[in-house]
Amino acid sequence: MRLIVGISGASGVVLGYHFLKILRSIPDIEIHLVVSEGAFKNFEYETDIDVERVLSLADYVHDNKNMAASISSGSYKTEGMVVIPCSMKTTAGVAAGYSTNLLLRAVDVCLKENRRVVLVPREMPLSRVHLRNIKRAADSGCVIIPPMLTFYNGSNSIEKQMNHICGKILSQFNIDIKEFVPWEGH
Repeated sequence: MRLIVGISGASGVVLGYHFLKILRSIPDIEIHLVVSEGAFKNFEYETDIDVERVLSLADYVHDNKNMAASISSGSYKTEGMVVIPCSMKTTAGVAAGYSTNLLLRAVDVCLKENRRVVLVPREMPLSRVHLRNIKRAADSGCVIIPPMLTFYNGSNSIEKQMNHICGKILSQFNIDIKEFVPWEGH
């Protein structure tokens, strides 16, 4: 299975790192990674994570400016793509089909080839423009999974909250992880 992961310049790049760590622990997943320029800056601003550590979790790292990368072509088959976190700038690009970099082009390719695209938008509060762009992305075929807090499953730490978000994302690709605690009902 090939999966593309995009980390854009929204706050919360640690979510992308956590998602990559979980993906790396799953056998038989080939990870293609694209990191935006803003995301590189946010790793520096928000975390003490060495970006080389982030990049080392992927099988292939693609330069965001390389519009000739394998993942820019529909002929290169993947299961789809996850953008985690997804900035409002990236959301706007997805909504408008404005592929000015590889991250946006890879989303565009997945959508045109009817492959799963999951956006994890990170902004609060959401303006009407943000909401309109998120709706347009959803109308274009994206699955929207905002990183919202969960209370029903004992997620009493940031790590457990991130595990829950990653579990929700991976369920879109029919992948189950032991760290995910679903609602059991009564």
